[in-house]
Amino acid sequence: MRTWGPLTAVCLGTFMLLLDVTIAVVALPDMAKGLHASLSDLQWVMDGYALALAALLLGVGAAADVLGRRRVHVAGIALFAAASLWCGLATGPGMLVAARCVQGVGAAAMFATTLPLLGSVYQGRRRSVALGVWGAVSGAAAAVGPVLGGLLTDGPGWRWIFFVNLPVSVAAVALTLKVVPESRAERARRVDVAGTVTFAGFAGALTYGAVRAGSHGWTERGTLLSFGLALLALVCFVVVERRVADPLLDPRLFLRPAFAGVMVGAFAFNAAAFSVMAYTSIWLQTLLGMSPVRGGVVFLWLSLASFVVAAAGGRLLHGVPARLTVGGGLLLIAAGQFCTAVLDAGATATTLVPGLVLVGVGTGLVSPGIAGAALAVVEPERAGMAGGAVNTFRQLGYALGIAVFGTVLTSRMQDALPHDAAHALAGGGAGALRGAFPEHALRSAFASGLNAASVAAAVVALAGGVLVLTLVRAPRGPRAAVTESASATLEEVTAQPRG
Repeated sequence: MRTWGPLTAVCLGTFMLLLDVTIAVVALPDMAKGLHASLSDLQWVMDGYALALAALLLGVGAAADVLGRRRVHVAGIALFAAASLWCGLATGPGMLVAARCVQGVGAAAMFATTLPLLGSVYQGRRRSVALGVWGAVSGAAAAVGPVLGGLLTDGPGWRWIFFVNLPVSVAAVALTLKVVPESRAERARRVDVAGTVTFAGFAGALTYGAVRAGSHGWTERGTLLSFGLALLALVCFVVVERRVADPLLDPRLFLRPAFAGVMVGAFAFNAAAFSVMAYTSIWLQTLLGMSPVRGGVVFLWLSLASFVVAAAGGRLLHGVPARLTVGGGLLLIAAGQFCTAVLDAGATATTLVPGLVLVGVGTGLVSPGIAGAALAVVEPERAGMAGGAVNTFRQLGYALGIAVFGTVLTSRMQDALPHDAAHALAGGGAGALRGAFPEHALRSAFASGLNAASVAAAVVALAGGVLVLTLVRAPRGPRAAVTESASATLEEVTAQPRG
């Protein structure tokens, strides 16, 4: 327990917070029915969590270096547990969205302190083993999420996808307090409150504008105002980060083509690989009549392909530059999304299988190497900043992907259905529309919208892959292998204070 207890404690928290990114996907139709939620409500159920996680990850990590990483980690677990209880007791969509946002704040505190805590406990070979186990747990959480969500939704009900976090949180807090020592940064640094606030404002306003565009249009006054506020917040963030002594993310790093390319790749990865899943799940359950469990099992094709490729890639791709695995993986994700964009009124779940497998293979190539690629293009003293940035851009990509692809979905559906009917159908309201529209028309409209969303995701992945292959070049000198980069550079980020 003394040797591997800290790893167990940290992995419990990591498993929970990453599980909650995907576990709600298959429960969305049941949530819509139980809470009378609209499409935008469902989008915010997913985005509220991802946005809070993305917006606060860098800021909370810097604060933890000052306040104590274990203290912040435990506080994050406690907040996550309280918000999970709130989610499970929600009586309306607004309450659920608010609870999911608070849950994301707790997840940010947990995620930001995970690697630094492991780095403070384990050194040398043990650190490499610990990081390997942590990476496997992270992958397992994403793979198990849809299936576990389906089992809980089909069994005791969708509220239990949140209630199940409570006993795990209690165990994680008790174990963390018992076996994980406190740690802080080697030198005191100021917490960049202004940078955290302006970045959160940028991410929130941008996502709100994308969600609003789906129901009100891209040129509607409120949508344009939201995008304008996002631009203003971004300008303020850049100004603040250029002036503070300890920035969360130095904007000058984006002048380096390799760093900018990796960040674009991270954003495109989560947006293209995972954001369409929410709408695919609604299609599987409300149009094809699948149960939550069967709907969740469909995504196992993606999860299993990703697991196999990631596990085998460490040996077979030894020495391959990260730009090729990350860029090539994004191109495979693009190919997979193009393959899923062939649905029609008579399509079944098996139509998705080839595309899901390709997306899974691409995910298995990108996921292990994207963090190493980010850390390899910055100086060691900026490893913490780069590591936090890549995770931030991944979560931001997921949040914006759900918003934008949802807008694409409903816009295409409106070619065949009235505005209100298209939004009701996309939000899981097929049952209420069946008396007014023929089943064939509903299936055809949703399939057409899902095809458009998949094509949009494919374009994002294609652009990201091309930019990674073009911009991310290996530095002069001996090249590190993908597996070495993903492990050795992770050791650096845990050993270095956040910058």
